[in-house]
Amino acid sequence: MAENAERPLNFIEKIIEDDLKNGRVPNNEIVTRFPPEPNGYLHIGHIKSICLNFSLAEKYHGRCHLRLDDTNPAKEENEYIDAIKDDIHWLGFDWGEHEYYASDYYDQLYEIAVRLIREGKAYVDSLSAEQMREYRGTLTEPGKNSPDRDRSIEENLRLFEEMRQGKHPEGSYTLRAKIDMASPNINLRDPALYRIKFATHPRTGDKWCIYPMYDFTHPISDAIEGITHSICTLEFEDHRPAYDWATSIDGIEHTPHQYEFARLNINYCLMSKRKLLYLVNNNFVSGWDDPRMPTVAGIRRRGYSPESMKDFVSRVGVAKVEGVVDYSLMEFCVREDLNKRAKRIMAVLDPVEVVIDNYPEGQVEYFEAVNNPEDENAGSHPVAFSKHVYIEREDFMEVPVKGYHRLYIGNEIRLKYAYYITATAVEKDENGRITLIHATYDPLSRGGDSPDGRKVKGTSHWVSKDHCLRAEVRQYDKLFKAENPGAATGNYLDDLNPDSLIVLNDAVIEEEAAKAKPGDYLQFIRNGYYCVDSKDSRPEHMVFNRTVTLKDSWAKQKAKMGL
Repeated sequence: MAENAERPLNFIEKIIEDDLKNGRVPNNEIVTRFPPEPNGYLHIGHIKSICLNFSLAEKYHGRCHLRLDDTNPAKEENEYIDAIKDDIHWLGFDWGEHEYYASDYYDQLYEIAVRLIREGKAYVDSLSAEQMREYRGTLTEPGKNSPDRDRSIEENLRLFEEMRQGKHPEGSYTLRAKIDMASPNINLRDPALYRIKFATHPRTGDKWCIYPMYDFTHPISDAIEGITHSICTLEFEDHRPAYDWATSIDGIEHTPHQYEFARLNINYCLMSKRKLLYLVNNNFVSGWDDPRMPTVAGIRRRGYSPESMKDFVSRVGVAKVEGVVDYSLMEFCVREDLNKRAKRIMAVLDPVEVVIDNYPEGQVEYFEAVNNPEDENAGSHPVAFSKHVYIEREDFMEVPVKGYHRLYIGNEIRLKYAYYITATAVEKDENGRITLIHATYDPLSRGGDSPDGRKVKGTSHWVSKDHCLRAEVRQYDKLFKAENPGAATGNYLDDLNPDSLIVLNDAVIEEEAAKAKPGDYLQFIRNGYYCVDSKDSRPEHMVFNRTVTLKDSWAKQKAKMGL
């Protein structure tokens, strides 16, 4: 979808425009935020939220904050913080000076909590987590008050201070809001505000051993920062009353509002950081940036472009109803974008040698290969041709089937950019495997055209044996073979695709590929889109990752696997 294509306003844009028109936005400035938890790498689903929040701020000349919701030090690491920032920059967005952390507000949050206790609106509770669940009630039955709910203000203040001083073990006490245990919304049944956790925080160190809960921290952080439109996914819709309760606490001057949209769900993918972390920790993948992972780091390493992903989320749109997007749409967007920017290279992934018997020994010719037929300004590059070349093994068939137009004994084909050749004989090893194909060439067909006007039906790409780069090629595919991993058996590990990575160690690629760097986009002619692996590739041993096939071949793959 073209960036300048006209499209109707989504429901959030309509809300914003109505708010601006009716003077409901302080200083007429839209302020959004992207608030990830630094407990893992961002996944593809986050791209939708990133693009939405930053693009809205850009469209309405406001600002978008990056706020790291660092309220659980046991699961947070600086590695994740750095990765999050790197991923957002890769997508082309920047928060400028507006980088914040929930931990920036710990002192203010603590003061608010103490004030709630003094006002009789919060209490220290000794119920265990299991007891708290029992007391909370169900969707159809009201909860019941904790025995500690009527604890005196003085006792609550003392215990809360002791919690802060580290005098009580984890799980022994929580600070809870005193709201309504009979509320039809479970999130308002005296939600926890603080819990005890002895863990060193990446930013505050050991200053605190009590940490505020998300439903308390998040809305107050929004209020402190002056967020006008707090945009989150639909699973937080039931939390909105708790959000509104927190932002209505006496003394909070700004009142932001929460709006929910449907998260991005893609079939064949997992969007759970907990499950993705399990795959990483148990070596089912090589890391968070494994090119099979549905993480931003993973798709970056696989060669997806930021433009293609922004196009993808634009096509998906912003809706209020949950749905599942087909993986093939994402791949379509990647192909659409890379087709316009990828440099064409000839690479033979399963090579068999062809010797052109009537071609002069030691002679080398160079042909100009088009870099990108979709871009007239992309130019061309020279590719060497010699007596010994490699073609794909599948491009030769000793006994051709009906409709086969590539190379077989007596058949003439075109070598792309070069000459017509005709196969004459083969050599085999002791196992009957073809090791060498003999052929002759027509010297008058230079450039791929015959002066007598004869036509051939088959064209093969090729690489000169003495002018090639030998490289490792990693053929990546979907990490899961089921549309909804784990749905059938209850265990998503059962649906891991055994063919999600196939490593080819004998690939030969034209010399031009040696110039490629991580971040460059390549199309291996007839094979797919590829990139240089950003982690394992070295000048002396280059590694190329398959980004995506030239067309959607998953239907064929599913049939092969009996799915």
